[in-house]
Amino acid sequence: MKIKKPSLSFWQIFNMNVGFLGIQYSFGLQQTAINPIFLYLGAPEDMLPILNIAGPVTGLIVQPIIGAMSDKTWSERWGRRKPYFLIGAILGSLCLFAFPTSPVLWFAVGLLWILDVGNNMAMEPYRAFVGDKLPEKQLSLGYQMQSLFVGAGILLANGSIVLFQYLFGGESVEVAGTIPTWLYYSFYIGAILSITTILYSVLKTPEIPPSPEELTAINHAKTKPLTERIALPFREIGESIKKMPKFMWRVGAVYLFQWYALFIYWQYTTPLFKLTMGYTTGEAASQSAQMSLTYNIVTMVVALALVPLTLKYGGKKIYALSLFGTAISLFAIPYITDPIMVLAPMVLFGIGWAAMMGIPYTMVSKVVPQERRGVYMGILNMMIVIPMGIETLTFGPIYKFLLGNNAINAMLFAGAFFMISGFLALRLSVSSTERVAD
Repeated sequence: MKIKKPSLSFWQIFNMNVGFLGIQYSFGLQQTAINPIFLYLGAPEDMLPILNIAGPVTGLIVQPIIGAMSDKTWSERWGRRKPYFLIGAILGSLCLFAFPTSPVLWFAVGLLWILDVGNNMAMEPYRAFVGDKLPEKQLSLGYQMQSLFVGAGILLANGSIVLFQYLFGGESVEVAGTIPTWLYYSFYIGAILSITTILYSVLKTPEIPPSPEELTAINHAKTKPLTERIALPFREIGESIKKMPKFMWRVGAVYLFQWYALFIYWQYTTPLFKLTMGYTTGEAASQSAQMSLTYNIVTMVVALALVPLTLKYGGKKIYALSLFGTAISLFAIPYITDPIMVLAPMVLFGIGWAAMMGIPYTMVSKVVPQERRGVYMGILNMMIVIPMGIETLTFGPIYKFLLGNNAINAMLFAGAFFMISGFLALRLSVSSTERVAD
């Protein structure tokens, strides 16, 4: 029996997504500040992809398992999804406090692994949380609201980097093997936001109790021996992949090129600006932060505006156009040497980022069954981290041997992959037989 979900007000949807602000602030630091820290601690540029392998590996393992576990969880006091993203937020906060004090490269790499576990543990149930709470007619607004908080969180993270570098960075000479103290403050703010914003959403938003059938299945799972309970999430993942709608396989094809390209962009903007503008690592990191600041402002502005556009023209058209726009922005960046003018392509990038963070989740949420929404959102996120994992393993040699250790070529390579993802997005049609959700 399906539970009829009441429509929520704008501010109820806003409140339930506030926790995404802290999660995305942390991801913003990973996008902009982690690789400069690796460079400060002596990492060669061609090692940046492999040093970032923590994200893909932990996402591949953690997200589907947590999704499957949360599908089989219910507590009258804590709910179904909220225990997981609360624990993840606590773990992430502890790592953010410790990260900027990393004494050596491999200590920072180890902390990144733990931080990614926390972030992924918080992220995946949050996607399912929105699908659990909202009726189908409000799914687009719910996921685009998350997209807005993606922009806001990353905006605050990168804005803090730019601000603190300006206030406390000065003209100091970089010291090899040392992380500048002005970078510490952004991490401390992130540690506080990670836990406080999650707590806000936990306290403001009750979860919908499971249906009697779901509750029976949850209680039955609790009676099984410990070994079977441990194996259950893995069995759920395997069964769900076998029954996965064809639409999700088509999304996976888009994600393969989209997320491979995004990982290149995040890793190589700092080396790019050292090359094209003659910056130091700190100056290049600050310029990268300004780029991220710009596109996330755009993301915040357009995220909710995409809701009526997707309803009128269809998700796949808006999504595909956004990917083409992102490709154009990456093709332009290497040829702009003015630090102000180079921000202009970020308008297209920001529109693309808003679409990427909302539209696919809306479409997938409509074709997966409620009782397996957690595991399917985990599988969808596997489709994000698998391309990232492939990139971390393959792009270092590509960068070194095929692209001549040249960050300009890396950015053009990423642009080409975005073009491919745009063409594949045009194939994203949902058949009537695939619409199995309420």
